[in-house]
Amino acid sequence: MREITYGEAVREAIVEEMRRDPTVFMIGEDIGAAGNVFKILTGLQTEFGADRVIDSPISESGIAGIGVGAAMTGMRPIVEIMFGDFTTFVMDQMTNQAAKTHYMSGGKLRVPMVLRTTMGAGRASAAQHSQSLHAWLSHVPGMKVALPATPRDAKGLLKSAIRDDNPVAIFEDKMMYSVTGPVEEEEFLIPLGQAEIKRSGRDITIVATSSMVQEALTAAERLAGIGLEAEVVDPRTMVPLDTDTLVESAKRTSR
Repeated sequence: MREITYGEAVREAIVEEMRRDPTVFMIGEDIGAAGNVFKILTGLQTEFGADRVIDSPISESGIAGIGVGAAMTGMRPIVEIMFGDFTTFVMDQMTNQAAKTHYMSGGKLRVPMVLRTTMGAGRASAAQHSQSLHAWLSHVPGMKVALPATPRDAKGLLKSAIRDDNPVAIFEDKMMYSVTGPVEEEEFLIPLGQAEIKRSGRDITIVATSSMVQEALTAAERLAGIGLEAEVVDPRTMVPLDTDTLVESAKRTSR
């Protein structure tokens, strides 16, 4: 199987879904000509045009508001917030509008939008560009939240999120865009709410998300050196949370 980077997997997911569905479009800061600040979207505006890959002003609340309105009228927007720290500017749009509209309308309206943003530190980006705020949106009824840990997860979860009829926030660790991993070339989706056992074990369960999955796998290797077999479980989505897989693993290992 071929290997591609996490960033390439994100780009592939977006390209495939935009080719498949003309209602899918992107909006965000520097995502067009610049290909986004991490350069993972290079060429998208050339292929799909400025009407579907929209460079926005620096106004996170405006970007999210456009996404909510477009989703309510039949589009499937992918809203990019350059750094996860700036989700503080979109909390009203996401928590009071996107997450609640379907229920406040008695099911008559839906908001099928994706909020893509980053998380994590490690780039010397200072305090205002290095936070991980995924837990905030995970506590909002009506929101789904995904934390891809591998290139394959990044592609499969994003494609599922774009097709979902609910608002989905995807947090991508900015230090993982250059990480490589196997990703099949044929069509595939990873259902939201389906955990994955990244390593089987019998002695202890380690639950980890996003970039901490690799740290957990490294820890499991070290434990194996002293005769302990750790099971590493990646929930992949915080909401919905696959509690069945987590509980079953804990039952097997008792720790």
